[in-house]
Amino acid sequence: MNSELLEALDLLEKEKNIPKEALLDAIKQSLLQACKNNYGEDPDNVVVNIDPETCDFEVYARKTVVEQVEDSLKEISLADARAIDPSYQLGDVVRKPINSKQFGRIATMNAKNVILQKIREEERKSLYDEYVEKEHQVVTGVVQRYVGRNVSVNLGHCDAMLMENEMIHTTVKGPDGRETVQVEKFEMTQRIKVYVLEVKNATKGPRILVSRTHPDLVRRLFENEVPEVRDGTVEIRAIAREAGSRTKMAVYSNNPNADPVGSCVGVNGSRVNAVVAELGGEKVDIINWDENPALLIENALSPAKVIYVMADPDEKTAEVVVPDYQLSLAIGKEGQNVRLAARLTGFKIDIKNETQARESGELLDYEDDYYDEDEEEYDDENETGADEYESGDGDEFAGDDADTEKETVSEDSTEPEQDSEMVTDGAARD
Repeated sequence: MNSELLEALDLLEKEKNIPKEALLDAIKQSLLQACKNNYGEDPDNVVVNIDPETCDFEVYARKTVVEQVEDSLKEISLADARAIDPSYQLGDVVRKPINSKQFGRIATMNAKNVILQKIREEERKSLYDEYVEKEHQVVTGVVQRYVGRNVSVNLGHCDAMLMENEMIHTTVKGPDGRETVQVEKFEMTQRIKVYVLEVKNATKGPRILVSRTHPDLVRRLFENEVPEVRDGTVEIRAIAREAGSRTKMAVYSNNPNADPVGSCVGVNGSRVNAVVAELGGEKVDIINWDENPALLIENALSPAKVIYVMADPDEKTAEVVVPDYQLSLAIGKEGQNVRLAARLTGFKIDIKNETQARESGELLDYEDDYYDEDEEEYDDENETGADEYESGDGDEFAGDDADTEKETVSEDSTEPEQDSEMVTDGAARD
C-alpha cells in the first residue's frame, strides 16, 4: 500500500473539495507523459493501472511479438519476449513493465506540472459548481477590503466583488438643509448579506458579482425570516424597490386562515424589523395582493386613501381620484409613492384630486352612471310590487305597500352621503 500517496489524496479531497477519482486520473496522465518524455514510448501503447483503495500502481508497455523488429515502440522480438516469459509466441502481446523510479529529472518535473495543472483545473471547477448553485440566492459574506470604490467580500472559499452601483445609496440632509447622496460604508471583517447576481467561470477561478440593491434581495430576506413564505403558504407576488429609500411588496396567502401581511410583519414587527435592519433602515410597505387591478392599485397607493379607481387591464392604464388633502401623500416625495405603485402593479397611474375630477366632469360622470344603475334597480322593484298588487285580493295590502315604497325613496333621497360612500366602494370594486 502506498500510504503517503493515499493520505495526500484524502487531504486534497477534504481541503479543496476535489474528487479522488479526478486526482487519480491526473496521476495517470502524468505517468503517461513521463513515459513519453523519458523512454519515447507511445502513450497509446502504455497502460497505467492504479488501485483506488491502496494507491498501488503499475506501468507497462504493450508490444507485439515479431520475428524482426521494425518499430521498437510497438514491437518486441521473440527472444526478448521469452526472456520475460518463455510461453510467449509470435503475435502475442507482451506487457513489458516500466520502472517509474528510473524517470529522469525532466520527466519527473513534467509529471509534477501535469498533476499541479490538473489540481488547479479541478479546484476551479469545484468552486464554480459550488457557487453557481447559489446564483440568485442570498449569502452571508465578510468584508475583506476596498478595491477602489468597490468592496471585496469573502464568501468562504471564494471572493466576490460588490460594485459601487450595487451598494445602497441613501439621501441625507445636512445641517445647511441640502440633501446629499451617500453610499453605505462597511468596516473590515463586517458580516453582510448580499444577493448573488452572476457567477462566471473565468481562467483564474469563478468571478462572482453580488448586489445589495436588487429587489430579490428583499424577497430572499423575507424567505429567511418568515416560515410561511419559505413553505409557500404566503407568496410574494410582486416587489418594487428604490434601494435605500422604500420598498413596496405585495403578498398573497394560499391559506384563508393565514394573514399574509401579518405573517410578514410578525409579532410587534419583529420579522419586518429584522429585514429593515439588514437593509440599513430602508422602509418596507407590505400590502395585500388582489386579482382585481382596481383594488390592487388602491392597496399599492397606501397609506393614501382613494375615492375610486378606474383601471383598464388591456391598456394597462388607471385613473385614480383621491381626496384633496391626500393628493401629496398619494404622490409621495418626488413622486416616489405613485412611482413604486406603478412598478408594483404594472399600470400607468394618473392621479387627480377630487376637485380636479369634479371640475373635469369625470367624477360626476361616474356618479351619474352609478345613479342610473340604482334607478334601474328601483324601477325593477316597482314593477315587481305592481305585479304583486294586481294579483292581491284587497286594497289594504296595496296601500301599505305603496307607503313602504315612498318611504324607501325618501330615505334614499335624504342620504346623499351614504350614496357617495357606496360610489367609492363600488368604484374600487370595479
